[in-house]
Amino acid sequence: MALPQSAYKDREFLAVIGDEDSVTGILLAGVGHVTDPPDSQRNYLVVDQKTETSTIEGAFDSFTKQRKDIAIVLINQHIADKIRGRVDGYSEAFPSILEIPSKDHPYDPEKDSVMKRVRKLFGE
Repeated sequence: MALPQSAYKDREFLAVIGDEDSVTGILLAGVGHVTDPPDSQRNYLVVDQKTETSTIEGAFDSFTKQRKDIAIVLINQHIADKIRGRVDGYSEAFPSILEIPSKDHPYDPEKDSVMKRVRKLFGE
């Protein structure tokens, strides 16, 4: 059953939660956006070793629950591992969550929540 157009018609941005290299690359592609003041929310979060898990969770919740203009959330897989419970528990159609590799952390399809769902659908 298809979703009504109202579920996705205003979703026009990507959001990124990633390491500095990944976020910089995505921003250089022209994806960066900041909402109008007074709240001025960015559609990205740069995560480093000092970033608290609660900050990552807050950004994930903001991009997936609060903001209705985000269509896709890109998240580095090694960062998704830090909030794996939230990522695996997310089941909404919009925004879509895509786990991506980073320069220092290769992609592991066994950890990817989307790949887990695909395997489950095919009975693997």
